[in-house]
Amino acid sequence: MGETMRHILPLIVLVTAAALVVAAASVGSQRETTEERTVEREPLTPEEARVILHKGTEPPFSGAFWNHHEPGTYLCRQCGAPLFTSEMKFDSCSGWPSFDDALPGAVREVPDPDGVRTEIVCARCGGHLGHVFRGEGFTPKDTRHCVNSLSLAFEPAPRLEKAYFAGGCFWGVEYWLEQAPGVVSAVSGFMGGHTEHPTYKEVCSGTTGHVETVEVTFDPRVTSYEALAKLFFEIHDPTQVDRQGPDVGDQYRSVVFYTSEHQREVARALIRALEAKGLKVATRVEPAGAFWKAEDSHQDYYERKGATPYCHIRVNRLDTEP
Repeated sequence: MGETMRHILPLIVLVTAAALVVAAASVGSQRETTEERTVEREPLTPEEARVILHKGTEPPFSGAFWNHHEPGTYLCRQCGAPLFTSEMKFDSCSGWPSFDDALPGAVREVPDPDGVRTEIVCARCGGHLGHVFRGEGFTPKDTRHCVNSLSLAFEPAPRLEKAYFAGGCFWGVEYWLEQAPGVVSAVSGFMGGHTEHPTYKEVCSGTTGHVETVEVTFDPRVTSYEALAKLFFEIHDPTQVDRQGPDVGDQYRSVVFYTSEHQREVARALIRALEAKGLKVATRVEPAGAFWKAEDSHQDYYERKGATPYCHIRVNRLDTEP
């Protein structure tokens, strides 16, 4: 018996030590998570705590978000988890923020203590949000997440910016710019002319003065106007006058249409950098005017064809990353 215990005791000690290490790591992880949340989020006010922690309800028509319509994302006030988007919000005339859907996995439903309603809580931290109701017919989804404003925080949608580039056939320019990081959309159209709502055929006739132009919508948190302008100067030949490769005509001239003084200065600086390399740049820098979207048959042309541009090939003219 004594001999057996001498062999077993070291194993018991090792298992116990391992269990203590795991438990300590778990406690440490929980402590780190709690500390992170404390740093990231302001402490709850007494009124917020009454609602979020003690499942209270704010008076109707009293919260900050019941009549709030700004684009963005609604977050859990306690832990910051994204819960709803502004596209999910609708006016139920109830006096509380109403959403007909929630972000996947963001909200958990639990039976309410009253035995009738269904409570909704934040899936991450368990904070009380409100209640969910179905069968009321407010929207096609037939669901209403009725939420306390005090349970929410709000993150506005990013303020997007626009840029306009003309460098030959807009099919190729759109193809390259649409793939750039931070670009939300690239749309083929026309700018710089003297008629309204021009058609592709009219622009090609050379009588409207328009240029085939691409409107770029981008997120300045992800990319910069300078990065996009550099890409523009590398995907077309800025030395060609009123043409780009086989496409000849005034509508194919190279132009940067600027929307701000900053964009104008960036374009001019890049042109000076190209000229310093010995290029005779023909690109014009002009203020942006009305942009007219081209017909649907000209949007995402190469993507729909499953091909790549034949007259827009990227050339590293400004020592940028490919």
